[in-house]
Amino acid sequence: MSSGSAGRRRSDRHGDGGLPDPEIRPHPRRWLILYILCLSLTMVVISMSSLNVALPSIQRELGASGSDLQWIVDAYVLVFAGLLLPFGALGDRWGRKRVLLIGMTLFGTLSALAAFSTSAAQIIVYRAGMGVAAALVMPATLSIATVIFPRAERPKAVAIWAAFAGAGGAIGPPISGILLNFFWWGSVFLVAVPVAGVVLVGTAWIVPESRDDEQRPLDVVGALISIAALGSLLFAVIEGPELGWESPAVLGMFGAAAALVWAFVRWERRVRHPMLDPAYFGNRLFTLGAVTITLVFFAMVGMFFVLTQYFQFAQGHTPLDAGFRNVPLAITMMILAPRSPAFTQRFGTRTSISGGLLLTGVGLGIMAALTPASDYWLMVIALVTTATGLSLFMPPSTHVIVTSLPKHKAGVGSAVNDTTREVGAAIGIAVLGTLLTVGYRSGMSRRTGGLPDAAADAASDSIGAALRIARELPAERAAALTESAVDAFNRGMTLAMGVSAALLTLTAAATYLLYPRERAGDGDRSDAAASAAAG
Repeated sequence: MSSGSAGRRRSDRHGDGGLPDPEIRPHPRRWLILYILCLSLTMVVISMSSLNVALPSIQRELGASGSDLQWIVDAYVLVFAGLLLPFGALGDRWGRKRVLLIGMTLFGTLSALAAFSTSAAQIIVYRAGMGVAAALVMPATLSIATVIFPRAERPKAVAIWAAFAGAGGAIGPPISGILLNFFWWGSVFLVAVPVAGVVLVGTAWIVPESRDDEQRPLDVVGALISIAALGSLLFAVIEGPELGWESPAVLGMFGAAAALVWAFVRWERRVRHPMLDPAYFGNRLFTLGAVTITLVFFAMVGMFFVLTQYFQFAQGHTPLDAGFRNVPLAITMMILAPRSPAFTQRFGTRTSISGGLLLTGVGLGIMAALTPASDYWLMVIALVTTATGLSLFMPPSTHVIVTSLPKHKAGVGSAVNDTTREVGAAIGIAVLGTLLTVGYRSGMSRRTGGLPDAAADAASDSIGAALRIARELPAERAAALTESAVDAFNRGMTLAMGVSAALLTLTAAATYLLYPRERAGDGDRSDAAASAAAG
């Protein structure tokens, strides 16, 4: 037998890191494995969105300051996003199952510790540690799913993964609301412990190990530079609204981020085994996927940030009621996203991605037109339209990213997909939060007359502060201040949602023009071409 024939037979027997080739012998329990992976993913996503509901309770019980609350949220995002790329590469090298098990163990342990914290500082430390754990878990889930499914089933598997990733953000607030109705604030953290236990047992029992066949060495220098670059960028974005976008600290961090990105590109072009080869961005599909996912999460997470205040402050709902009012988005995504591959197969990836972007923009445009007096059914229309767009967009765009890189880079491809989401989310909260504040302050201009200077400044800063001050005023003055604050908030919401809608509409048009043309029914072939182009 020739060496070439033997090599081909070995290739038939083994896929990624010793796994059977899924094109020849798919894993018999691959769908059960996928749902175990999605449970891991959902826990990570919910941990980002659910905590907002518990912040008032944490502030009241632990005496946390406004700055403490900000860093309880941001410590997780900052560490999580900064470590995604190197930890994705670590999974490719050490084994994705091993990395997932380590991450889930760490996540469950730190969640239990955070639940019994006695100070805000302790929660911040534990949240940062949970960000480390989440960065181990999230890339591993998608990369394992990518390597165990045959090409024909991969779009559906990625669509289910994307549905859980998108819906998790909307599921978190109602879960927190229910827990806080019956238990103390620590229950928001403690609920992750049994979930982590179930995932650990399921992963150890059924999930196969996979890794890079060639065991390429880790790019330690590239990993360190990427951590510093993303950390600098996200720190500047997070602190921009607080310190001012023109403050020396913020401008300095933006400058450092730009310099580090330049250094990262230079290093990755020179090193023999780069963590993320810059040449991949020469693939139009890969670049379009990364850019569009960043912009969609910019708009989507910023939308949740605005809607939380709209339901609670402008409409006066409880945290539990406010959380459940987001549920139509989650339900729509869970129903439609798994069916996205059929649409993509019939009409093409280009139509799915650009059409999904357009529909998401339309949904946000409807939100921009709403007022605090609008009926809830109008918000339901906006949420369902937005979710339909996200369901069309997320699965094919995620699939494009992970199939545009060589198979041995599955962990890095998954990490790029996750990093674009987290960077977009952080920028969205910062920028749309700033637009909300600009619109609010403009609306409150010259409408706080008669209040003491300190109270007037506070009322002009946020609707939450204005409503708190109003509760201490006589009835007539309280009603006037409340009306002014709600009207000003509506201006800010219109500005923020309007900018998001316009941005996604323009992105939809640009994507339709730039995406390679394909015939209807060519979805699978375009993905294969993308992978071949990158490989």
